[in-house]
Amino acid sequence: MPWRTIIPVVITSITVAGTIWLTWPLNLILALLVPATIIAWWDYLQSEHTLRRNFPLIARVRWLAEELRPFAQSYFVEGDMEGRPFTHQERALVYARAKGDVDAHPMGTDFDVYSDEYEWLSHSVAPDDTAPETWRKRVGASTCTQPYDAAMLNISAMSYGSLSGRAITALNTGAKLGDFAHCTGEGSVSRFHREPGGDLIWQLGSGYFGARAKDGSFDPEQFKDVAGRDQVKMIEIKLSQGAKPGHGGVLPGSKVTKEIAEARGVPEGETVYSPAAHTAFSNPIQMLEWIAQLREMSGGKPVGFKLCVGKPHELLAIMKAMHKTGLHPDFITVDGAEGGTGAAPLELSNSVGMPLREGLIMVRNALVGTRFKDRVAIAASGKVHSGAKMATAFALGADWCNAARPFMFSLGCILAKQCHTGNCPTGIATQEEWRQRGLVIEEKAERVARYHKQTLHSLREIVVAMGLKTPWDIQPCDMRERVNGARSDSIDNIYNFFDEGVLLDDPDSTRLAAHWRSASAETFRRVA
Repeated sequence: MPWRTIIPVVITSITVAGTIWLTWPLNLILALLVPATIIAWWDYLQSEHTLRRNFPLIARVRWLAEELRPFAQSYFVEGDMEGRPFTHQERALVYARAKGDVDAHPMGTDFDVYSDEYEWLSHSVAPDDTAPETWRKRVGASTCTQPYDAAMLNISAMSYGSLSGRAITALNTGAKLGDFAHCTGEGSVSRFHREPGGDLIWQLGSGYFGARAKDGSFDPEQFKDVAGRDQVKMIEIKLSQGAKPGHGGVLPGSKVTKEIAEARGVPEGETVYSPAAHTAFSNPIQMLEWIAQLREMSGGKPVGFKLCVGKPHELLAIMKAMHKTGLHPDFITVDGAEGGTGAAPLELSNSVGMPLREGLIMVRNALVGTRFKDRVAIAASGKVHSGAKMATAFALGADWCNAARPFMFSLGCILAKQCHTGNCPTGIATQEEWRQRGLVIEEKAERVARYHKQTLHSLREIVVAMGLKTPWDIQPCDMRERVNGARSDSIDNIYNFFDEGVLLDDPDSTRLAAHWRSASAETFRRVA
């Protein structure tokens, strides 16, 4: 028997035996050592875990270290500019704005302005403080009888079930206070969304929750019932999301509570599957025809779709279908690969999907190149947490922005990364009642609204500093980034920004020429 293996057990056993005869003040030590001895012998005799068998009791310290690692790293190891997916400085900015604290920064930027981590927006020597206090984007003006004036920043898709009922209620209450929209996520409209009365964007995923027939297909009658509610302002078809593009989902029956079942329109306690692809359509033309049907069934509300850009020819196939049929969505939400989720396969999060910047430019070019940009709005989603990030998105072609994790930070999320376990310490991403107790809805809703207001104020300050009237006036030439340590350039000289109608008039002159040739309105497959 190796001495390294047995010595912790022997020492613990001897100590316990000797303590038995000592006076009562040391009985406290005995009370601790007896369980430790039992655990040590149990570790030594079990055969499942190698470390516990070879190093009884001591090996359990590793488990404790693993549990505490995210917290220790965040509070004691990371610098202000470190931390993923959000740095400490980025989170601190959201916290400060949500709480109404000072969000100013002393002593200048912490960035190395001569490295590729630095990019900037060009200010003007003649700032224009006559810019409006805020702006809104009308969506569906050309197609809808009930168009919607979207705020510049809205809550991105997060489902009830992934988030707790209290978190959803606080978010929607904050949206109501701040007069902006709250996307339901593909888990559909729950009572926690409905009760506060804030504007909703109903997201419809491949599981068709809220409009789901017994066989999992799309149910038009259920859709009419939910989409017809006054609170639902727009409908967003989820094709894919940045954190796990092209991936379906499984909701285990153990998690399908009565309230989740009611919201999603599924049987309580039964496992529910969401396929990777939609069953309501199979090609671009069918998708556009379905969008038109949804718009009509909703009573004339804007309908769009969300995607993380993957194969360029598929996006261009949708553009060709739009040109061929005259049908089009009212908006496209572009999600970046840096977007968040409660749980996703690591390989998909790390290795699949186009980042927001490239995806946003590609969608902008596809719409401009086919002369649809004036009819189809673009929303940008993916680590948009500040006015500066919003301004960057506008420079790339966005019409408004969505954010998810920053609004979670405004609720009190500490980036514990326990979303997938149900053990969220702040009561946000959990269904356990005792964990939700600390989330006081009224107080957190105020923080949500305050963070939103202060971030839009920051956006306005940037627009004013640039000498512009609106964020839509920000052009690619107004944004610069480093090419290397010795040279920078405006992004219109780094990325390609298409001229109006070029894909229709002269596609061979563009970098998407090969993708345009291989795109067809009749299929998502390559045809050349």
